[in-house]
Amino acid sequence: MDLEREALALSWFENQVLPGLLQTEGYARAVFCTDVPALSKEEIDRRVAARMERIEILHGSEPPTVSFVVSEAILHDRLGGEHAYLDMLRHVRRYADVPGVTVQIMPLGRQTHAGLSGPFILLETPEHQRLAYTETQRGSQLISAPDDVSILERKYAMLRTQALNTEESKDLLDRLLGE
Repeated sequence: MDLEREALALSWFENQVLPGLLQTEGYARAVFCTDVPALSKEEIDRRVAARMERIEILHGSEPPTVSFVVSEAILHDRLGGEHAYLDMLRHVRRYADVPGVTVQIMPLGRQTHAGLSGPFILLETPEHQRLAYTETQRGSQLISAPDDVSILERKYAMLRTQALNTEESKDLLDRLLGE
């Protein structure tokens, strides 16, 4: 999280759950309530508060440039119920208009795309070091080897060409919101 807070740029591909920086409180709570084994109410509250604090990264005096590519399937799941779902869609749609933030949606029905191996985050540090971060069911991995980061950067570049462009993504969010 320290690297995320200091990053000049973040590029985030997600295919199962909305990226943490785009989550609303209701959505984050629904995500943490599904953990197995179950978390205590206090731990859920702590994690939700930490998640909401992270979002402030996007509102600082010098926010990073942030790019999200998100699977459309995430936008159809109704984690937390109908109210949390609609709140999440409105929230993502608002961030799609924030300067320095791009939201692209990988539409359902693609025959293939470059993210089939799972989600990842790319970041650039203030020293212009490029790093990657991945999470699995039982842990996470920070990747610093230039060759490995390069592979994920190339995958991300492909994902951006395979996803809907930003205007098409906004149109899809508007349709899901009934607007």
